[in-house]
Amino acid sequence: MSSKKKTTATKEDAKPTLVPKLRFPEFREAGDWREGMLINLSSEPLSNGVFNDPKKVGSGYKLINVSDMYIQSTIDESRLTLLELTPSEFEANQVITGDIFFTRSSLVKSGIAVSNIYIGISNDVTYDGHLIRFRPNTSKVIPLFAHNLFKTAPIRAQLIARGKTATMTTIGQADVASVTLSYPERDEQQKIAECLSSVDELMAAQSRKVDALKTHKKGLMEQLFPHEGETQPRLRFPEFQSAGEWQMKRLDELVDIQSGATPSKANPAFWNGSVPWVSAKDMKRLFLNDAEDHISVAAVDDGARLVPPGTLLMLTRGMTLLKDVPICVLRCEMSFNQDVKGLRPKDGVDGLFLAWILLGNKPRLLAMVNIAGHGTGKLDTEELKALELMLPPPAEQQRIADCLTSLDDLIAAQTQKLESLKTHKRGLMQQLFPSPENQS
Repeated sequence: MSSKKKTTATKEDAKPTLVPKLRFPEFREAGDWREGMLINLSSEPLSNGVFNDPKKVGSGYKLINVSDMYIQSTIDESRLTLLELTPSEFEANQVITGDIFFTRSSLVKSGIAVSNIYIGISNDVTYDGHLIRFRPNTSKVIPLFAHNLFKTAPIRAQLIARGKTATMTTIGQADVASVTLSYPERDEQQKIAECLSSVDELMAAQSRKVDALKTHKKGLMEQLFPHEGETQPRLRFPEFQSAGEWQMKRLDELVDIQSGATPSKANPAFWNGSVPWVSAKDMKRLFLNDAEDHISVAAVDDGARLVPPGTLLMLTRGMTLLKDVPICVLRCEMSFNQDVKGLRPKDGVDGLFLAWILLGNKPRLLAMVNIAGHGTGKLDTEELKALELMLPPPAEQQRIADCLTSLDDLIAAQTQKLESLKTHKRGLMQQLFPSPENQS
């Protein structure tokens, strides 16, 4: 049997309190929201879940885990792991529809007590001991309303303040139970929950669209470039189907490779100028229009490398190389630091095509990464120069580059729509739930 610590409910204090800035028309005359402690909206004491024994993972009951608190959607039953339990252990920790869970610990204080809700209907779900369960008293609170309420800034601020930091930040049941919150009558709760759930559904649909486009792009890249040992891709555009085999070329036959440099930090005249200066922190997207840091023309005159638009940048030294090889295409003239190599395409080489084929060869690039001092990843320049890539004629290069770039633009546009929905929901949350700063 697993041991469970439980909190005890306290007498409800339901005094009038704040009102939200935005209310649905039918509730504008409904009066103030009520105030009480979180535990007073629970149908039973808060409790921890089961011991997640690694030896018992892989079969048995579905287990809600800490990682399920950090996803964008409500708890996704299809991704739950399995854990063997005795019938009595499971019975004491069975999850029902509407249960809400909080994380008990976090490496950073701001990550404490992150919550999520289970809205499935299965009868074989349990939860991990590193979670605290809140079971809503549905006569007082709509579960989906509580789920969103617990994510508002005032509630999150209280939870974070209650975290106790040592090696990690932790929070206990009593800390969660004592959080003060405001809530309206159930019919207004239901309306708010339905409104926010409709936005969640739009976000989930948009997220699926973005994921589908990314999957399509990955599959397309696998078809548009020859596989290892092959001289033609599996898929070619109609006008190039009789164009013959692609040609093997070394990278140094395709580009001029240039090293970057860091102007002296001791000379303030070299910094905060008009020239973008790229370092690893900027290399998180394919196309770069600017950089976080800037250097001056004096720094360029002193020897800092300046390269034209269309140059490819590749990170060749840094901790990032242990998991990724960032590659960027410059949209304007820039400079870059000593951990980065500039690849300037030679005549007959389409820069965008080269960027895409290098992205398609990231597994090979990662395999070339060596571990330098202090665990830093490093790509050897001579080995990089000798990297062999397959190349079609210029017209086919451009056709492939245009296709993948258009698809990438579409993914970026759809991702922006998703971000706009997230921003819209955050704005709604600020308006639909009361907070001290919104009170006149």
